[in-house]
Amino acid sequence: MTKTLPYLQVALDHSDLKGAIAAAVSVGEEVDVIEAGTVCLLQVGSELVEVLRSLFPKKIIVADTKCADAGGTVAKNNAKRGADWMTCICCATIPTMAAARKAIEEVNPDKGEIQIELYGDWTFEQAQQWLDAGISQAIYHQSRDALLAGETWGEKDLNKVKKLIDMGFRVSVTGGLSVDTLKLFEGVDVFTFIAGRGITEAEDPAASARAFKDEIKRIWG
Repeated sequence: MTKTLPYLQVALDHSDLKGAIAAAVSVGEEVDVIEAGTVCLLQVGSELVEVLRSLFPKKIIVADTKCADAGGTVAKNNAKRGADWMTCICCATIPTMAAARKAIEEVNPDKGEIQIELYGDWTFEQAQQWLDAGISQAIYHQSRDALLAGETWGEKDLNKVKKLIDMGFRVSVTGGLSVDTLKLFEGVDVFTFIAGRGITEAEDPAASARAFKDEIKRIWG
């Protein structure tokens, strides 16, 4: 997959199918990647993925399952519904991740990939194991709870992101991102910027997404 600028991904952080689809329609054509959010997937299952694929046949669709077990089954089900990428939580076992990778690649050999969600305690030694298992996408989080506690992006986070990139990962970042915070990542080869409510709850979601894209182009173009 060839690209020159970081992708922009919208996270559909909704608890109901109707709300998620309405948000997707409002902004889907402006972004590169559309994420079926974890909470909505837990509510309605992979039907959300299927609807997103039917609405946006040319977009990258992510099933944010945060899969911890039964990786092959979960990946196969979501890939059949139209997911290109699927997330596994970093505490999942290597066999779970490997099974998920195998299943999604079998259904979607051209674009199927697994992403590792970095939550809580993880090590770079574990990260090397993920690379050894053929998984080269990672998502670095500032968690919602951390943000509510007043934490923000800083050198500690940026250094971890840079080290993961140096190891060979394509690293996406998420958590409290806004147009103004993108400049903190200048000089860092971010793969994807992921924003949820910062886009979907804006007065004009499409305009908000375009503002993100314009700033990405200004910094990395």
